[in-house]
Amino acid sequence: MSVVRINAITVPAERAEELEKRFAERAGAVSGSPGFEAFELLRPSDDKDVYLVYTRWRSQEDFDAWVASPAFQHGHRAHNTEGPVSNHSELWSFEVIQHEEARAG
Repeated sequence: MSVVRINAITVPAERAEELEKRFAERAGAVSGSPGFEAFELLRPSDDKDVYLVYTRWRSQEDFDAWVASPAFQHGHRAHNTEGPVSNHSELWSFEVIQHEEARAG
């Protein structure tokens, strides 16, 4: 089964728009990576200040290869040149053990 990596990013309200802009500017950068299956950027819809960056991969090796790739470095260049928009981030790791999709109809 797949592996999931979720980056939980704590973003002050005044920097939220910048975070979303940075992700929009690099939209599609990961989609061609070998083993990539899905991406979602989740904005909090309550009073929390944590965004979740959800990615799903065929294997841990595919995720590791993407993190080591020039595409990953390029996608994170604003973080390196303009500084982070977050106060804190934490990477969560999961293995998919059950999966369902909506039935057609």
